[in-house]
Amino acid sequence: MLMRSKNTQNNLPRVNKRRLLQTPRGMKDILPEDFLYYDYLLQTAKKTLEFYNFRRCEPPILEKADLYNKGIGSNTDIVEKEMYTLKTKEEGEFLALRPEYTAGIVRAYVENGMFNWPQPVKLYSFGPVFRHEKPQAGRYRQFYQLNIESLGDSSPALDAEIILAAKVFLENLGFNHNELEISINSIGCHKCRPIYIRALTKYYQQHLKDICTDCKKRLKTNPLRILDCKNAKCKNVKEKAPNFLDFLCDDCRNHFKNVLDILDSLGISYVLDKTLVRGLDYYTRTVFEIKKKDKAGDLALAGGGRYDYLVKLLGGLDRPAVGVAFGVERIVDELKLMKKKLEYPKPKVFLIQIGDAAKKQAFILLEKLRKANISVESNLEKDNIKSQIKNADRVGALYSLILGQQEVLDGMIIIKDMVSGLQETIPFDRIIDELKKHLKETI
Repeated sequence: MLMRSKNTQNNLPRVNKRRLLQTPRGMKDILPEDFLYYDYLLQTAKKTLEFYNFRRCEPPILEKADLYNKGIGSNTDIVEKEMYTLKTKEEGEFLALRPEYTAGIVRAYVENGMFNWPQPVKLYSFGPVFRHEKPQAGRYRQFYQLNIESLGDSSPALDAEIILAAKVFLENLGFNHNELEISINSIGCHKCRPIYIRALTKYYQQHLKDICTDCKKRLKTNPLRILDCKNAKCKNVKEKAPNFLDFLCDDCRNHFKNVLDILDSLGISYVLDKTLVRGLDYYTRTVFEIKKKDKAGDLALAGGGRYDYLVKLLGGLDRPAVGVAFGVERIVDELKLMKKKLEYPKPKVFLIQIGDAAKKQAFILLEKLRKANISVESNLEKDNIKSQIKNADRVGALYSLILGQQEVLDGMIIIKDMVSGLQETIPFDRIIDELKKHLKETI
């Protein structure tokens, strides 16, 4: 008699981790159970955004690096530290993996002549983006974004519509509207922003000993980004910084007032946040974030704003725009915490076959069932009827079809009700009609 070791783990094959090829640092596999959430998010986005007349548009993952140097800003963290770049072998082009969507969408808008379409052009995008950040919980170097963009019109109504569509989308996913908080600010235009930046710089120069090293660097290269600092050391200084709203020109003040008036008329609550600036150079006027309020702390789910100069900066006409981006992985994690139950469709039928002749016949029958729109699963590797019955139970099939050597010879097949255990034998050529009748009675 063969004796089994008490420590059965010692008898199992082990993976040599030194030789195992693994995902690069900061990357992850999206497994089938996880993709249920990604697909749910995309389908909800499609249903919500297309109802608001947004249409899907996907720029390529690889773009010329200059697109992001120009569009995002060479002094931003994304371009300075986080962008993946490469040089092509033949043409010697300097390319970058997409670190965000908006610059690519604007390039597509210009290159494809969308400025000749009826304005605004309303687009949404969904796909992977890449940033060489420090990996940490919930943050990866390849991650997914959902973007909404409205290009070609400066109306404050479009700012409000983007915020409304973003909020409705999150609520349609299952987020409670009472948990969502919209923070909003205006960061002015090319006319009034320089005046504010001078006041901000003067203020921070008086508090150099109270701010972090990164803020001291930003003060020289990109002062507005100081307000985006999350370092606890800088918190008190940031809270007492000059308020951007006090420096807005008349046009920007009126624009922002109209945005807030529309949000008020829609019953959408918001919080004015004078430190909100967003992290990219192309933003102008309205900027906003949507957060989930939580006892453990606020979780940013989406952020965006107006970018009125980006189209012209990238070679197009002077066309203003506004948009928002969602962090998909964060939303997926929240859906899991909310116990959002998602499952792949269960097969109605499980086909059990025993023997070589039955296996050949099973291939034919499987395709007949699928063409008849009857969902079916089978394990053609196994011949043991008990293990196949267990498989049928495991996948939740309502009926099993049992096909053995004798059934093939007789031109018959057995239908087994997996709930009652009752079974009957019917002619093989009547199986589709009988199954449809049984499934209709079950439903």
